[in-house]
Amino acid sequence: WTPTPTSFNNLYFSLLNTVNWTKRDWSGPFQYEDDGKKLMMLPTDLVLIQDDKFKQFVDVYAKDQTKFFADFSKAFNKLEELGTSNLKA
Repeated sequence: WTPTPTSFNNLYFSLLNTVNWTKRDWSGPFQYEDDGKKLMMLPTDLVLIQDDKFKQFVDVYAKDQTKFFADFSKAFNKLEELGTSNLKA
């Protein structure tokens, strides 16, 4: 999804907004790819910029890595505190 898969940053959101994503022509599952054919996104990724309610978050996080880190930290902490006891296989 990004050229820096082992780095935690906001590049995913920036790439969603700035790259021209086109349908990948292949026999595998439906994907989008960049013009250089080095990056890919799934339809579920592109929905984030197609839906106005999600797009506002993509725009904020693409411009403000500190805000993304702060919001991610809060959400991740909440998940940790709530635990996973209600998950079903």
